[in-house]
Amino acid sequence: MNSRTILLASAAVCFLLIAVALYLQHVVDLLPCPLCVIQRYLFLAIAIGCLIGAFARKPKLGAGIGLAAGVAGLWYVGEHLYVLAHPGFSCGIDPKQTFLNKLPTATYLPWVFQADGLCENATEGFLGLSIPQWSAVWFVILTATMLWVLVRRRA
Repeated sequence: MNSRTILLASAAVCFLLIAVALYLQHVVDLLPCPLCVIQRYLFLAIAIGCLIGAFARKPKLGAGIGLAAGVAGLWYVGEHLYVLAHPGFSCGIDPKQTFLNKLPTATYLPWVFQADGLCENATEGFLGLSIPQWSAVWFVILTATMLWVLVRRRA
């Protein structure tokens, strides 16, 4: 399998994950918290990096962008899991939410990027894992994939 195919498949996974997040928000009524919205931005950054790598014929550059976003995603999903494990440690109406909701993307696309929920409410589960745990699984898979594209010898 060549790098272009891997990058395109990874971008498709990221877009699918964002679609699932929008389904959970608009159909299931799970409001995204600031950490959820940051994770959306980072999945989008991975997808954009993958598309750059696939279409600009620079797979290493695209994988590098995706890897950086994946590592950042691991950091923020780790913070989210910490909040869930320590119920007294709150996240919600705080500087992160204020900052995120003032970004142009949140202003022009509030149905995608506006943070309205509380981080400690993200306990809804699917197949035994909470939504942040699933996010962690996908950040690990995508980060490992980007690393693999970077270190492998063939294009």
